[in-house]
Amino acid sequence: MSNGHSRRKAALDIRREAADLAFNRLHSEQSSNSDENRFPNYIGNFTKGLPHNSITGEVDPPAYPALLEALRAGHEDDFQTVPLPTGVTKLRKLVNPRAGLAFDLEGPDSAAVAMPPAPAVDSAQAAGEAVELYWMALLRDVAFVDYAADVLAMSALADLNNLSDFRGPKAGGQVTAQTLFRGQTPGELVGPYISQFLLLDIPYGSLTISQRQTTAQGPTTAQPNADYMTSWGAWLAVQNGEDTTGTDRFDMTTPRYIRNGRDLATYVHFDALYEAYLNACLILLGARAPFDVGIPYRSSQRQEGFGTFGGPHILSLVTEVATRALKAVWRQKWLVHRRLRPEAYGGLVHRVMMDDAPYPVHADIRNSQALVEVENKFSSYLLPMAFPEGSPVHPAYGAGHATVAGACTTVLKAWFDESFPIAQLTLPTKPGQPGPALGNPKVPDAMGTSLVDYTGADKDQLTVGSELNKVAANVAIGRNHAGVHWYTDYSESLALGEEIAIGVLEEQALTYREGGSFTLTRFDGTQVVI
Repeated sequence: MSNGHSRRKAALDIRREAADLAFNRLHSEQSSNSDENRFPNYIGNFTKGLPHNSITGEVDPPAYPALLEALRAGHEDDFQTVPLPTGVTKLRKLVNPRAGLAFDLEGPDSAAVAMPPAPAVDSAQAAGEAVELYWMALLRDVAFVDYAADVLAMSALADLNNLSDFRGPKAGGQVTAQTLFRGQTPGELVGPYISQFLLLDIPYGSLTISQRQTTAQGPTTAQPNADYMTSWGAWLAVQNGEDTTGTDRFDMTTPRYIRNGRDLATYVHFDALYEAYLNACLILLGARAPFDVGIPYRSSQRQEGFGTFGGPHILSLVTEVATRALKAVWRQKWLVHRRLRPEAYGGLVHRVMMDDAPYPVHADIRNSQALVEVENKFSSYLLPMAFPEGSPVHPAYGAGHATVAGACTTVLKAWFDESFPIAQLTLPTKPGQPGPALGNPKVPDAMGTSLVDYTGADKDQLTVGSELNKVAANVAIGRNHAGVHWYTDYSESLALGEEIAIGVLEEQALTYREGGSFTLTRFDGTQVVI
């Protein structure tokens, strides 16, 4: 047998082995929360971009079944028959409902992975998540470092601690200023709210990129901080698919580091989905952060990695998993769950509070102090949105940003030594040359125009792994700060992305000739070795 034929045969065998590995993964049960069956007016499901009743805000009866039929058939012609809203000047299109039908040739198939049912629209858990979102909207302009001293933030803590079913992170059984609006993966509650990977300069070849960004403002100087969709007419127009994108205003004079929920919402409004993790990878490579102990070449005297187990390999891999994660979560969004967006839940709350409409929203949201504060400020009970167009035109659960976050950070945690202290990263002062160690972690100053040392008692506890978990949460929960996603959209989607990334790593491991292993800490705190 010629060497060429032997190589072809070996390549075929590896492809078959990878295919068998994928085939033998159990396909998870796909089940929703049954809101679609329990509420024939579809109040628990995603209806944005369809025609809605101008009085009730409910979707027109023929429209949603037409959407379901198009999703079942999966053909372009069927989507053309879904009713269009009237009176819309510029219509936003449904975003990629057929992406979940696509197959993938690496990692788990999109139909092989699943998310648990989302909280039902009438549940205490959904109400608890909604209360958190209302407080996020009210506190958008309060700096993260000021939560412990802010009077309104203290009201938020009391309100959240009074809920019957709130599953956000707590300390000693209570929501505190340190746990407020955070995730709860390993190490995430340590140190400043914003991950160092969203603050440090990015070494990009011969360029150095500052992470100061253009920040959002209100429509006028008299209204410097804008919140949108707080009147019934504006809310209804957006539910009908009116395209109001691009009508927000920005400070074009002074770029700032991410200081507060509004800044973070702006970041996740315009980012490329894998942007934060590519930046984190560039920072880690530029700082010469050590690879995981099982990575080949880490201790070799004569070889170093490049196309395999080197910088180019991880830079491409951290972005490669993103598109596979999106196919999986789009299947969950459109073909399984079709969960309503928080803004639509806010419409139900508004009708209950203003018109005594008989919607089954839980008492925890009806009795929340957050609603009192919102009504005092906006004269409505609608959820104030950070984006003029509100959410994207696809269902809430799972979240694309969060799924990609889970996938990309999983790859980075597999590749780099998670235990390495952030303080010891040697950030380059010129291309290719490591400079002094970072030392104290950084936080933005009061104006967000420069970085200052973080001096909290836990300043030495930040690690590469904990800050990767934190950047995933920052980006995913940043969408919650904007009002477009729920807490479980974040928490369950991270796990979905993680599963996709682990599957890709498992299949790619068959192709390497160097041996070695990846060890990573999952978001639930357990370790996995590949």
